[in-house]
Amino acid sequence: MKINNTAPVDKPKGKLIAIGGNEDKGTYPNPRSKKKYYLDFFELGILKRFLQEIPARKPQIEVITTASMIPEEVGERYLSAFRILGVENVGLMHIRTEDDAQYPEYLERIKKADGVMFSGGDQSRITRMFLNTDILDVLKHRYWNEDFTIAGTSAGAMAMSRIMIKGGSAPESLLRGSVKIGEGLNLIEGVIIDTHFVVRGRFGRLMEAVVTHPKTVGIGLGEDTGVLLTEGHIIETIGSNLVVVVDGHDVKYTNVHEVEKGRPVAIDNMVMHVLAKGNLYDFNSRRFFKSEEALHHAQLQDVK
Repeated sequence: MKINNTAPVDKPKGKLIAIGGNEDKGTYPNPRSKKKYYLDFFELGILKRFLQEIPARKPQIEVITTASMIPEEVGERYLSAFRILGVENVGLMHIRTEDDAQYPEYLERIKKADGVMFSGGDQSRITRMFLNTDILDVLKHRYWNEDFTIAGTSAGAMAMSRIMIKGGSAPESLLRGSVKIGEGLNLIEGVIIDTHFVVRGRFGRLMEAVVTHPKTVGIGLGEDTGVLLTEGHIIETIGSNLVVVVDGHDVKYTNVHEVEKGRPVAIDNMVMHVLAKGNLYDFNSRRFFKSEEALHHAQLQDVK
């Protein structure tokens, strides 16, 4: 079953929420460690905001734990967090193989869900399981044609864009070839998303990814922070940390396509914006706005 995603819709009716994450990356915690693993973004209201963007009063939520190597543990944390917020209709999809992703039951659940959340872990696992599947076709169709919300934290956020960062160490970034790029789910075009951005010092990694792909915008999500994407081109910062926007449209010079692998990358005139809670950025106009009110005022002036 293939759904036509090329219907004449000028902008998506749905919303995306990309979260910087602070989850376990798929390894078991050291039993001697006293560190607690919990959903930090829940305590900061991001999960609550996810629910607020869903019109259903008693929503059916599906959590896809594919990215994680400990899906049962991650799933239980989501169930607990949603229960605290009064939501009981939460399903867990522990899709571990390409065959799992073809189960008719999972497809039917995606069709009936009011919102979907992708957990953290390894973003390549998400694309390996879902690219070219009916589940992804349905997700895209619903995102474009319905008031439907898709959220993802960490790996789940990075997999949303068409151009996806697969890996690459921060210390080696801005040396040509240090950032590994793959194909994402293509829920959003012209954007590259990176997570755990500030604490792990991934500025160079995102800059290299953006300059390697001309005319793109990078979104660097700090932990405990996310962005709400509406109309396919406007992001609002939610959470307590920072979002860094890296705009590569006006780069005047770069040697990224000329130097040998492992050599330093030069960039002239890359533009960066830093967004705190409540700030907005419009991908179409590539402009920063301090508030929703400022955005609406600018839109009215543009109409005049």
